[in-house]
Amino acid sequence: MRVGVGMQQSFDLLFASSNLHKFQEAKKILEHFGIKLGFYKCNLEEIQSNSLKEIANHKSKQAFQNCKKPVIVEDDGLFIESLGGFPGPYSSYVFKTIGNKGILNLLKQKRKAKFVSVISFCDKRNIISFESYLDGTISKKIIGKGWGYDPIFIPFKSKLTFAKLKDKNEISHRYKALKKFSNWYFDK
Repeated sequence: MRVGVGMQQSFDLLFASSNLHKFQEAKKILEHFGIKLGFYKCNLEEIQSNSLKEIANHKSKQAFQNCKKPVIVEDDGLFIESLGGFPGPYSSYVFKTIGNKGILNLLKQKRKAKFVSVISFCDKRNIISFESYLDGTISKKIIGKGWGYDPIFIPFKSKLTFAKLKDKNEISHRYKALKKFSNWYFDK
C-alpha cells in the first residue's frame, strides 16, 4: 500500500483503491469541484454484504486506519432488473469471472439496469457515505473499448454505451455521488 508518487503534499484527501481507472475518473470529477485527490493504491478487504454502503464504509474505515489521512472509497455495482439486481454488490467478482460476454449471455429481452455508486469518506471523526444511481439498459453486444461494464451499459436517454460517451464523467453514477460528497465536503 502506498500513496501515489510525488503526491505527498499536493492533495486534499486520498482515494483508496486498487483500480487506477476509478481513481482517474474520480480525480477528474473532483478537480471540477475544486478538490485535489491523491491516489492511495491498496487492496482493501471486501466484506460479503448485499449493501454497497456497508462494503464502502468498511473499506474507508480500513483505508483510514492504514494511511491515517482523510480518505474516500468508492464502491459501485451494476444492478440488472431481470436478474433480480444481479450482479449488484458482486459486480467486480462477476466481471472478473464471466465478464461482459457472460452478462450478455444471461440476458433475454428485458435489459433494464442501473449503476449505483457509494462514496464513503473517513477521517478521525466521520464515516459518511453518499449514494447515487443512474438508470439505463444493457446493450445487446459489446460496444466500445471502455473499462468494466462501460461497453455494455447505455445510460437512460442515450443511444451510446458509457464506453462511447465523451461526457461520461458529467452524467455517471460516480459523478452524481462525488457531487453530493463535494457539496458536503465544502460545507463541513
